[in-house]
Amino acid sequence: MGRARYTSYELRMRTNLPIFKLKESCVRRRYSDFEWLKNELERDSKIVVPPLPGKALKRQLPFRGDEGIFEESFIEERRQGLEQFINKIAGHPLAQNERCLHMFLQEETIDRNYVPGKVRQ
Repeated sequence: MGRARYTSYELRMRTNLPIFKLKESCVRRRYSDFEWLKNELERDSKIVVPPLPGKALKRQLPFRGDEGIFEESFIEERRQGLEQFINKIAGHPLAQNERCLHMFLQEETIDRNYVPGKVRQ
């Protein structure tokens, strides 16, 4: 049985906003983690959440002549889309209060059983 292959993206954050407990952080996230964050924000906050880059279902089909979702150009294109997504979210004043965003940006692992809510300064 082969190991499941996936791409993880490094997120580096530097901030001077007092709402964040860490002024610098670095975590790795998969595309599915970004989907989780989007779903959490849509469910629990009043903000309009921007779209994520597409799922690339055709790239996951077998017997392709290329590397599919592991092709460098695709990974870079998706990385840029994810960067735009997270920059819009992290820059939104209402999203900055959401516990899920803090966990996504600053915790090594995401606790999917967390209690949604607002972060207090």
